[in-house]
Amino acid sequence: MSTVPPPETAGLLSVVVIAYNDEELVGEAIRSALDQGPVVAEVVAVDDRSGDGTAGVLDELAALHPRLRVVHRAENSGGCGTPRNDGIAAATAPYVMFLDSDDVLPPGAAEALVAAAERHRAPVAVGVCVRRELPEGRDVRWQPALYREPAVLETPEELRPLVHDTLCVNKVYDRAFLDAHGIRFPDGRFVYEDFLFTARVYAAAPRVAVVPDTVYVWHVRRSAAQLSISLARQDVSNWRARTAAHRAAVETFAEAGRTDLAAACRTKFLDHDLRMYARDLRLRDADHRAEWWEVTREHLAGFREPEIAAAVAPARWAARFLLAAKEPCDLLRLSRLCAKPGRLLPPYAGTPADAVWSEDLPEARLDGMDRLPLGELPLVVDAVLRPGDLTLTARDLYGRLAEAVPCTAEVGFLPRGGTEPVHTERIDLRAGTDGDGTEPHWTGRAPVRLNRLVGAGRRLGRRGVQLWDFTVTVTCANGESYTTALRPVAGTQRRSVLPSSRYGVLLVQQYTTANGSLAVRMVSGARDGFRVVRARFRRFVRSPQ
Repeated sequence: MSTVPPPETAGLLSVVVIAYNDEELVGEAIRSALDQGPVVAEVVAVDDRSGDGTAGVLDELAALHPRLRVVHRAENSGGCGTPRNDGIAAATAPYVMFLDSDDVLPPGAAEALVAAAERHRAPVAVGVCVRRELPEGRDVRWQPALYREPAVLETPEELRPLVHDTLCVNKVYDRAFLDAHGIRFPDGRFVYEDFLFTARVYAAAPRVAVVPDTVYVWHVRRSAAQLSISLARQDVSNWRARTAAHRAAVETFAEAGRTDLAAACRTKFLDHDLRMYARDLRLRDADHRAEWWEVTREHLAGFREPEIAAAVAPARWAARFLLAAKEPCDLLRLSRLCAKPGRLLPPYAGTPADAVWSEDLPEARLDGMDRLPLGELPLVVDAVLRPGDLTLTARDLYGRLAEAVPCTAEVGFLPRGGTEPVHTERIDLRAGTDGDGTEPHWTGRAPVRLNRLVGAGRRLGRRGVQLWDFTVTVTCANGESYTTALRPVAGTQRRSVLPSSRYGVLLVQQYTTANGSLAVRMVSGARDGFRVVRARFRRFVRSPQ
């Protein structure tokens, strides 16, 4: 993106930065806004009565930068909506954009958005937001399918997919448009205020200009002492707040006569929100799961069958199970189904054409089980990793794999944060059945040379820790294939010490990731831990490499 705006965009944008107890990070956010160049007429920083040194940092910056104005709130608002509304009220430029105090704008973002809004006479312009995992620095594009190409959206059909993007920060807004429709954030302690604000924007049916460039960097700090609202999901109150915000968004669409957007908003909830929280259930205790189940069932009771049917397969299956379940049971199985990648674990009931969740819940239909491609099914590939080899077992799912007949598997060794495996192993699969002969599976064994991989991975931290994930692509006799992550067999994960001609010794620890997949943590050299593992080293020194 160009960082020099054309003359017609100069001075057209006010960037509103909200801050609360963020003295260490707010300066970086302010500088990223000021560095956007002449397109930014002003940066309006709103301090929400911080208890640390944030207010002083902002005042010091304002003394150095004439384009920075600071609004000091007399009382803390309890949320993000009120300070953003204060920023809108204080802004003087024709367009306004929002920035959180712990995020940044990449170079050229403001100019790209304002230029698109001006060129297409669009009250709203939107671009790509990336979630940057810190400290690793790994970027993940938010809703990438929405913003792949430049576009102008204005018909109801074109605007409907936008309900999947509930962020307010990757957009610029015409202030006159916001004023004309009375669009503001909810005041006070309203969690997930973005949901309601963006619903109000979309309900007003604006023309929207799409910019396929990165315009916002959302910093994700999972190790922070105070987690952001989107990460603080360990308390059921967060889920209650999210469902309440979603209901308010649906009601906004309905009141505006946009029943199409209301329906799309409910389907989006199943595809995104429900799956995101359900996959965390394995990390929660029984009381949390029971309360979550109650809140979820109450919320889903207002959904219509066409809205459920429009969701992707794992999401609509999850919704039907939750509506059918009369008590909070089988939630760990639901958690695995909603993970990425999704896995539907046994028991299986019915045939591919009439598959159901279980014999006890025949009304929880798993429609599409007989029609979906293998790549869209929540298939399971179990794995046992030992020094020198990896044993795989592809599990059948309602007879679909038995029909396709798995033949080969290609295992990929992927360094954490990478996009492509650095090494692959192709193996043949042979058919078998479980002890009672009722559950078919296909098994194979791949050689593993971990000491040859360690140099190709990315080192994390001072001790050179490397994290590795595994992918597997199973190819079947009928030409179909599917790719997933490996699921470790319970009780088989362990720590190993392997000799290495290059590093002397290699420490290997298997573990299960948050989504239930097999991963390994490796440390080369291991001088700091050698005394602890010396006995284990002697045990494995003769193991095959």
